[in-house]
Amino acid sequence: MGDTLRMIFTNTEGRSVAISVPDPNPVLTAIEAETVMDSIVTRNIFETTGGDITAKVRAEIVSRDVTVLGEF
Repeated sequence: MGDTLRMIFTNTEGRSVAISVPDPNPVLTAIEAETVMDSIVTRNIFETTGGDITAKVRAEIVSRDVTVLGEF
């Protein structure tokens, strides 16, 4: 169905934080994703319940297919 870019970080409390972006560019590279993640950490633009985002962990493309068995 659709792909999602999931960027995973850690916050001040050491907990994982995921930011998801639907329908990423199909030719997105690891370097481009890392650049965006570096910007998110540096600019400190997102608030989390566990404090500031402090480090990047991983970027991944998540694919999801849905098969409708029936509509009732």
